[in-house]
Amino acid sequence: MTTKIYYHAVPADWRKEQKYKFLDEHESVSNIDWIEITPDAKQNWLTAGMEKEFDGFISIANKEIKSASSGDFTAIFKVYSGGLKTNRNNWCFNFDRSQLKHNIEKTIRFFNEHVANWNSTENQLRVKKLRQKEMPLEQIIDQFVKNDDSQISWSGSLKSSIPRNVSLNFDEARVVPALYTPFQVQNAYFDRDLNERTYKLPSVFPPNTVNQIISVTGVGSEKDFAPYLSDKLTNMSFYGGGTALQCFPFYTYNEDGTNQRENITDWALEQFRENYADTSITKWDIFYYTYALLHHPEYREKYAANLKRELPRIPFAPDFWGFAKAGKELADIHVGYEEQPEYKLDMIENGKLALDWRVDKMKYNKDKTAIVYNDFLTIGGIPPKVHEYRLGNRSALDWIVDQYKVSIDKRSGITNDPNRDDDPQYIVRLIKKIVTVSLRTNEIVSALPPLKAG
Repeated sequence: MTTKIYYHAVPADWRKEQKYKFLDEHESVSNIDWIEITPDAKQNWLTAGMEKEFDGFISIANKEIKSASSGDFTAIFKVYSGGLKTNRNNWCFNFDRSQLKHNIEKTIRFFNEHVANWNSTENQLRVKKLRQKEMPLEQIIDQFVKNDDSQISWSGSLKSSIPRNVSLNFDEARVVPALYTPFQVQNAYFDRDLNERTYKLPSVFPPNTVNQIISVTGVGSEKDFAPYLSDKLTNMSFYGGGTALQCFPFYTYNEDGTNQRENITDWALEQFRENYADTSITKWDIFYYTYALLHHPEYREKYAANLKRELPRIPFAPDFWGFAKAGKELADIHVGYEEQPEYKLDMIENGKLALDWRVDKMKYNKDKTAIVYNDFLTIGGIPPKVHEYRLGNRSALDWIVDQYKVSIDKRSGITNDPNRDDDPQYIVRLIKKIVTVSLRTNEIVSALPPLKAG
């Protein structure tokens, strides 16, 4: 007997009330116009909007396919990695370095107490008896774990470290700058034992090394596809919850920081040079070409459905150098966003209040042409075009307004405060610089060469 699968979709932007109304009106599954679906060669069942020509482009990265002649991966990047997944961001990220250190030392002490308690003679006998009853180890661990949100945020891997006698020790060198969300750097505690998943990041950002990575929204993301280039470790939930991050570095290293290697494959270099009949093309040129192409509006719109289901594939556009040079410009302003000129905005002060640069929580006015910074200051004159530069489902400036705020985590009680006592006007300057970055990004993207000839 052959099984058939039928499918019907309502618009993705419908609210739940619209969906309820649809169900009420149709009353029965027999009144719905079903479509029979079958999977394609890659076992994708929902193929609406997918472009077949996408399969003919070069993979940005591929774990499996290698060239028979060279043994190199037949993709642009040999190594790629997920972003930093801590499973305890409130503990492992903070604007204030000393606050982060306090948080980490506190949770390490609590964890190490569990390891010592597990290894006590009394508890080892108890564990032995439970194992004899064939109780799964995970359940045994749960009987020993104290769930105190003010001391720790447990996860599966951290719990499993207890019977392995992992002893945690705070290491100042593991406190590193990291991008938490777009254009927002915090201090992160980068540690394989305390973080849930570090993936291949220890070989991408070892201590005292330099690198650049192109990050994109991962397969199956609920957010719009978006690329971002940075020179720092990047948070897995960079674009918000429900969106994993995939990172493609230019360099890889040994984990001790030695043996720097270019991560663009020799195979890709050969393909680009052959296609464009230009032996002057370098791996850096390919890196920047890729970054610019991922910004192309036609590419992101036409292949949106493909980009939901697999990593990007990169076509050969007619004008290689137009894309490569544009990509270098984008990289320079995105990596060096803090060095960009400040856009002239209107600083509207409340003369009845004392000078105040501190942020608690910012908000826009109704048409998003001004930011209510605090009771003392409103920043006006924001050009509407600023909001055209989008990263995921928000503009770059939206990320600043939403994320630069004082937050207190309800479970742990941890405070995260973006205000800088040594640089009280930093956030105001950042807003002006991100306006510049956004407008300049729009200019570069709008001037990108055609994706195809003709």
